[in-house]
Amino acid sequence: MRAIVVQKQANPVAPNISLNSDWPDPAKPGKGQVIVKTLCSAFNHMDLWVGKGVPGLKLDYPRVSGCDGCGEVISVGEGVDESWIGKRVIYNAAINVPDRVSPDDPPASTMCPNYELIGEHHYGAHAEMFSCPADNLAAITDDTDPVHAAAFGLCALTAYSMMVTKADLRPGQSILITGIGGGVATSALSIAKHFGCKVIVTSRHQWKLDNAIQLGADQAILDEGQDWSRDVRAWTNKRGVDMAVDSVGKAAHLNCIKALARGGAYVTPGCTTGPDATTDLARIFWNQLRILGSTMGSNNEFKEVASLFNRGAIGPVIDKVFKPDECRQAYERLEAAEQFGKIVIDWR
Repeated sequence: MRAIVVQKQANPVAPNISLNSDWPDPAKPGKGQVIVKTLCSAFNHMDLWVGKGVPGLKLDYPRVSGCDGCGEVISVGEGVDESWIGKRVIYNAAINVPDRVSPDDPPASTMCPNYELIGEHHYGAHAEMFSCPADNLAAITDDTDPVHAAAFGLCALTAYSMMVTKADLRPGQSILITGIGGGVATSALSIAKHFGCKVIVTSRHQWKLDNAIQLGADQAILDEGQDWSRDVRAWTNKRGVDMAVDSVGKAAHLNCIKALARGGAYVTPGCTTGPDATTDLARIFWNQLRILGSTMGSNNEFKEVASLFNRGAIGPVIDKVFKPDECRQAYERLEAAEQFGKIVIDWR
């Protein structure tokens, strides 16, 4: 089958990307597994990490990434309902890995799941077929555009889990989203507007702010390295926002903390400008702020967010669609951070 292959670990990534026409087909599906014929696959920042190498994780090359995809189930393994065959699906890339159990362990009531990723630890959707656990699937309607479906999954799940499940998003709250333009940030905007929230966004690019306003953002700040927390507080009549959704990391963290209202939540699914941020502990304890990290989400959360997608309540932003033989250009666009929304490969 055809597959977009990361030939070796390197930085930059794009020069080491190729379309292989003779990549091995997936093995016969095992217990609880399905094989999906890919209609479209979509990119995440994780595709760059797979290309550069993930710290602390040994990956073999060449390999196929791709944490997001839409396709049709063509075969099922033992224990999987055969009614899945022929269904159009999207999938949760996060596979829950059971923790080891020791007799000396304390209760695990506060422990979060341990995940492996389809597209990182396991071969992903940037190929004509891929394997997936049936438990990770969500069915979509047959008339759904596969481009939008492929672009929806992981980013929407990440935003939903951190905002709704972990940070307890409530209708009408005020939300700050940094670095608008990436898949998680635009998904966070979609979810916040669905909940009737007021949203202020930041970006280093005016054109991205203009696009965000067209998508429903209420206010926008051009980030030129200044202390824009004052602008956020002015927008809220000095109250501060209820939630800061920040995947920028080091360059934006302190401004986010200073922009939060009492009891507000800082939620982060990533740190593209670096992990070693300066913070303000006095504000955190005095204003009783919540600092929450979030990675992906559960299959139950995925089915919840997929139901919102199926009825048109929320959806992805599409940046650009490429054909498989344009895969290197797709990686170049991702690597240059030129996109607003999701980059998609159309395999049809």
